[in-house]
Amino acid sequence: MVKKASFGAGCFWGVEERFKKLKGVLSTRVGYQGGYVPHPTYQQVCDGSTGHAEVVELEYDPDQIKYEQLLDAFWAMHDPTSLNKQGADVGAQYRSIIFYYDEAQREKALASKMGHKSKENVVTEIVPAPPFYRAEEYHQCYLEKRKGA
Repeated sequence: MVKKASFGAGCFWGVEERFKKLKGVLSTRVGYQGGYVPHPTYQQVCDGSTGHAEVVELEYDPDQIKYEQLLDAFWAMHDPTSLNKQGADVGAQYRSIIFYYDEAQREKALASKMGHKSKENVVTEIVPAPPFYRAEEYHQCYLEKRKGA
């Protein structure tokens, strides 16, 4: 049975690249989630006028990779104590956020956050998954496309 997960951890290009490398992650797509504007464009999200975060939505096989392993990868790939900033990327669209699709994911995400070594400083949001809006095609697998270019 294939399951879905969504994570925001800064610019979605690098986040997607890291998740794609995990055995058991079957597919990834980058997009926008958590805002109030339906079908936003990249420019609108960058302008901060939509409330959306840049996220990676992935499908995974729980027989090959557990949700907890996805959470471990999520925590390792960014600074969850940095509010609306990852590296040189600044803005609410780069916020640290976990969108859960069921109660089990919510509970595991909350437990994982509480177990994080910097738990008292973690700013990561954990919220129910609202509609996901796929980003423009040129953003999909962006770093993979750029290799050798």
